[in-house]
Amino acid sequence: MANFQFIAEKERVLYHHHVLLITTGSVASIKAPLIVAELLQYQNVKVEVVATKESLAFYDRADVVKAGGRVWTDEDEWSGSYKIGDPILHIEMRKWADIVLVAPCSANTLSKIAHGLCDNLATSLLRALAPTTPTYIFPAMNTLMYEHPLTTEHVRIVREVVRYQIVGPIGKNLACGDVGLGAMTEWSDIVKIVVDQMKLTRKDDNRQYLYARRGLFETTSDYSKLSHLGLSI
Repeated sequence: MANFQFIAEKERVLYHHHVLLITTGSVASIKAPLIVAELLQYQNVKVEVVATKESLAFYDRADVVKAGGRVWTDEDEWSGSYKIGDPILHIEMRKWADIVLVAPCSANTLSKIAHGLCDNLATSLLRALAPTTPTYIFPAMNTLMYEHPLTTEHVRIVREVVRYQIVGPIGKNLACGDVGLGAMTEWSDIVKIVVDQMKLTRKDDNRQYLYARRGLFETTSDYSKLSHLGLSI
């Protein structure tokens, strides 16, 4: 989408929740389409995905688009066509986001965040975030990588200095064949964090939403219409 200008003021939708998912170079990035698809089962939710080049080795961006999201990469930030006055993507996206999820967060990206590096769209965006933006980091890496003393220090800095919320990792059979701590938090639990944080309501749990979409009526109080149409409540 290098020719498309993302402008927060135009992209934000009134009364909506704007969720920014960042995927990095861990095999757990394969869960990104599932996270996007599930989040979009909730009312008034918009999702954008920022993907590092390495993360796209693990999922097809077309699956995110099919689910209803969009994927942004370094090529969108540095398209080669910038002119003074043009919107800067990582700034616009941090203005847009109500909540940020780094899922998965690889050992490499965790180290970059801890050291303040801004060498791609994802880390530039994170460095530009307002401290008030809820930001969750979901580490995912091999067990020995996670147990490395440098990782312990990086986690401490990100939690205590940068003040992001770190969730996980969990123990399970890892993609590399090892068994131990290092897997990303289950994707459904990641979605639940957003649901709880933003008090979201599923589309199929809200009668008024369903009936409005069917174009039947504006409220659900007219039970006679429901009975006549054979709809259950």
